Amino acid sequence: MESGPAIFVGMMFALFGGGLLVWTAVRVRQRQPVADGVSPVASATVATLAAVAALAVGAWCFTRL
Repeated sequence: MESGPAIFVGMMFALFGGGLLVWTAVRVRQRQPVADGVSPVASATVATLAAVAALAVGAWCFTRL
């Protein structure tokens, strides 16, 4: 009964983290800003850290099955 919500939440975090990581990598590779009005290095770093954190939470959810 509890594995259903864990799978759903884990998948949502994994999709969000993966999507954010891919989007950030594409923006950095094309030398486009990740966030307007912010240092390119700082915004890419924060976005990457958020993506890795979301992937880690997703992985943690999957270990709770």
